Amino acid sequence: QVHLVESGGGSVQAGGSLRLSCVASGRTYAMGWFRQAPGKEREFVAAFTWSGSTTAYAGSVKGRFTISRVNAENTAYLQMNSLKVDDTAVYYCAARAAGWRTTVEYDYWGQGTQVIVSS
Repeated sequence: QVHLVESGGGSVQAGGSLRLSCVASGRTYAMGWFRQAPGKEREFVAAFTWSGSTTAYAGSVKGRFTISRVNAENTAYLQMNSLKVDDTAVYYCAARAAGWRTTVEYDYWGQGTQVIVSS
């Protein structure tokens, strides 16, 4: 069992920035960020493999969001710049034990952190 703890959500005006953090209690194959807006399905945002071999972004955030990691600390970050109102959602950190996915089939999930972007 791997526990994930997110932090860093909040409220920001459109065009602003936020950085989310996720600390994992153990090492897995991959970690990702997902988000879920009210009334919508949970969607992929970004992910990486701890080996560094693979990184991916959703088209809607590419060029604005950056996922990074500190391997020694089992910590993942999501730097979000040029935020838009449409980025408003609960953001979840997730970890996958094996195999690469950019869909929601991840094994472990954090509790979520709210991001609100106002116009």
